[in-house]
Amino acid sequence: MENKWDKSIVINAPIETIWHYLDGSLENMQKIMPNVVDNQPVNITDNVIGSVHRQSYREGKRVMEYDVHTLDYNNQDDYKKLKIGFTLAKMFQIEGCYELTKESDSVTTLRYTGSNKPLKWYMKPFVLLSGDKVVKDFLERVKRVAEGKE
Repeated sequence: MENKWDKSIVINAPIETIWHYLDGSLENMQKIMPNVVDNQPVNITDNVIGSVHRQSYREGKRVMEYDVHTLDYNNQDDYKKLKIGFTLAKMFQIEGCYELTKESDSVTTLRYTGSNKPLKWYMKPFVLLSGDKVVKDFLERVKRVAEGKE
């Protein structure tokens, strides 16, 4: 049993502007993911796929650390894709995929697909309770930041 998401949003910003928040510096990443407090390269491959970053995430007073693996990567002028996967607290296997499609010089569609799979039987109810509100909120934040409204 796992939770899956597939949501899209149209953003009035160039594809490169949005890409810098997903595939750029920690400072840029924190604008759309404020709870990420660190993102250090562990192993970087030539074609990016297979690269690993150690990421730290603050939830309240607690900071969790995990290794984020790049599973797929595409960086073209009119289409960009970043697919990542990580295990959170040895309890959840999480995958997320960000796809950017250039609609025009100033309009981009961001599609987010993802999954959250519990690794322990007693975590299954938590997955059932987690709706897609977090994903919708994230896409709205990316839109506000990329359009300069936040």
